[in-house]
Amino acid sequence: MDVRAQVSMVFHLDKCIGCHTCSVACKNIWTDRKGTEYMWWNNVETKPGTGYPTVWEDQEKYKGGWTKNERGLSLKLHGRVGGLSNLFHNPYLPTVDDYYEPWTYDYEHLFNAPEGDDQPTARAVSMITGKPMEIEAGPNWDDDYGGSPIYAENDPNLDALTEEERAQLTEMERVVFFYLPRICNHCLNPGCVAACPAGSVYKRGEDGIVLLSQEKCRAWRMCVSGCPYKKTYYNWSTGKSEKCILCYPRLESGQAPACFHSCVGRIRYLGVLLYDASRIEATAAVPDRDLVDAHRAIIQDPRDPQVIAAARANGVSDAMIDAAQKSPVYRFVKQWRLALPLHAEFRTLPMLFYVPPMLPVLAKVKDGRYDNADAASTSLAPLLSSLERARMPLRYMAKLLSAGNEEVIAASYRKLIAVRIYMRSKTASGISDAEVQEALRVGETTPEEVEAIFQLTAKPTFEERFVVPPLGREAAIEAMRDPLEQKREGGFGFRKAPVRGA
Repeated sequence: MDVRAQVSMVFHLDKCIGCHTCSVACKNIWTDRKGTEYMWWNNVETKPGTGYPTVWEDQEKYKGGWTKNERGLSLKLHGRVGGLSNLFHNPYLPTVDDYYEPWTYDYEHLFNAPEGDDQPTARAVSMITGKPMEIEAGPNWDDDYGGSPIYAENDPNLDALTEEERAQLTEMERVVFFYLPRICNHCLNPGCVAACPAGSVYKRGEDGIVLLSQEKCRAWRMCVSGCPYKKTYYNWSTGKSEKCILCYPRLESGQAPACFHSCVGRIRYLGVLLYDASRIEATAAVPDRDLVDAHRAIIQDPRDPQVIAAARANGVSDAMIDAAQKSPVYRFVKQWRLALPLHAEFRTLPMLFYVPPMLPVLAKVKDGRYDNADAASTSLAPLLSSLERARMPLRYMAKLLSAGNEEVIAASYRKLIAVRIYMRSKTASGISDAEVQEALRVGETTPEEVEAIFQLTAKPTFEERFVVPPLGREAAIEAMRDPLEQKREGGFGFRKAPVRGA
């Protein structure tokens, strides 16, 4: 057993209000520099939708992540020979049009235009070329279904739906969508690390954060293609690639990452997971329908004496183990089995998990009243619709969060429904004890567990949401460098200008 520690995350999608405060917080700190104008290390997408960059989920186009074959796992992008042949020409890179051409406005003309009969305007100006441009796309162009159905109908996850189901999603009176915030997943089996020929992308041993060495990077951009989530970017100004660093300078000082700290909906949770690194390859190689269960199985119980002993033998500190025992991520992912990985079929074993959003009731207006009784198949109507008749088809959510396994995500929804019914029975009339007990039985949960889920979801304190471990960076680098010398500075940048070329 090779037990290691990983700083991991949970995003509760039922609480996200799509305000983009997280994106702006990240942008202001990390990518407000020349060459990073188009980068959004944190972005919030509207689903159904094509996302950022456009249709990033289509790995037939971008060749990200891993594929399973008779030899086991291999990069979808290329093998060793293919990597050599494409070293100076990578045909699977997103273009600037797949992201968007960043722009600003000619404010100088707006403020200083001479007096005249016409109202002066601030024309859009490209931040790359400096020339006037027509705005055709943006990092969140289909926000709130703003571009639907032109954009949203190209969402790759809709492939699993029938034509009737696809049409229902965009009917004016029944339109439904939800928000999907995304950052780097800091995966256990990251495609960006495997794809980089220079070895500049690596996982930190003490906390599993995936970083990209600016000194080693040679701008071959294989990491951009190798990441199926498209969370590695190329800085055209420095000639280096960059990515989300999970605000590790903040973590090392005991603070939550900026996007977590600023989240208005309080959807974000951060904690430590202990996992068995010896099982990574076997876990990533299981059939699609077993990926979520295998992913959960690789996560170890932080209170198990054998796991604790193995972690200590690997140099994991007692303080890190204590943080793992208090981790909200462990409870959502392993204990309560509510949170799920995004596109597990990419086989990178992401360490960012999502609690799925509650599905709206499929209803209609009947005799002037909003009637949803026909949509439910149990005596719990009209509180909730059955999963089979929800307005957001379960097949769509399964393709997004459980590698197509509908039973896995249905089990998560049944428990969420049980929590809602149980807590509603305590504050509202009309729900009998028999209905509550039936909901608990179907959700495979207990009143004690429901209360705990409700507390961590609806009323968590700052300390309960963010169990930031003492990372012990000084001890982790002692073998290589003087820790006192390294402790002086934090942040992002260069002590000397980067050199272009190989």
